[in-house]
Amino acid sequence: MSSVLRPAISGDDPLAVGKYRPISSHLAIAPPVSVVIPAMNEAENLPYVFKTLPGWIHEVVLVDGNSTDDTVRVARELWPDVKVVEQRGKGKGDALITGFEACTGDIIVMVDADGSADGHEIVSYVSALVSGADFAKGSRFANGGGTSDMTPVRKLGNRVLCAVVNAKFGARYTDLCYGYNAFWRHCLDEIDLDCTGFEVETLMNIRVVKAGLKVQEIPSHEYLRIHGASNLRAVRDGLRVLKVILKERSNRRALRRRPHASQLDSGQGEVS
Repeated sequence: MSSVLRPAISGDDPLAVGKYRPISSHLAIAPPVSVVIPAMNEAENLPYVFKTLPGWIHEVVLVDGNSTDDTVRVARELWPDVKVVEQRGKGKGDALITGFEACTGDIIVMVDADGSADGHEIVSYVSALVSGADFAKGSRFANGGGTSDMTPVRKLGNRVLCAVVNAKFGARYTDLCYGYNAFWRHCLDEIDLDCTGFEVETLMNIRVVKAGLKVQEIPSHEYLRIHGASNLRAVRDGLRVLKVILKERSNRRALRRRPHASQLDSGQGEVS
């Protein structure tokens, strides 16, 4: 891993200027950070999203899902260097995969465009990664986290599905279906994403465990969507998440039946 963690660099050192990005008064990093924002008709919410993004990030990649409002124009006004990528297909998973392919940073952060995520928290995700984690997973139910945007039905469904993943894959997650995550770019080679919908977060969470990657949960607060209505449908998308869990469990059993499967499974890492 090529991460560098050290105290913030003084401006008196001309050799250090440009190499390290100060992200707080006590921390500077060398790896460039890309922020991916999938968006469809989120022009009214983008001002709230962009105003919380830290100025030290390397790039913002906005994946436009064929918006019919001013999403792209507003994004360019708010962040002149924003990289706008047109989504090829449909669904959040497809949008994220498209955005990941366009990133040039060593660290990738996923942020929703509805205003529910606080960009100020990115420093916590990045700090976890440069300190040794492969995948920094946001959690609304870890100590210090919270949510203002979950109905009792969604909360129950998330809790049940999370318990199933923990039991079936040996994870120790406190949250499952949450889209605020960050990871080293090399993780994409390990998890090989291949789904199109809201179940993409669950698939990522399962495959990082199966790949033996080191995961650190980051307490995060989810705020209410500011404008518009979510495309999330609790029952429909809950069933898609369950389908992913069952499919990944089935794939794991098939792997165990293959020759030398014990050696392949021995790399399983423990979620921290």
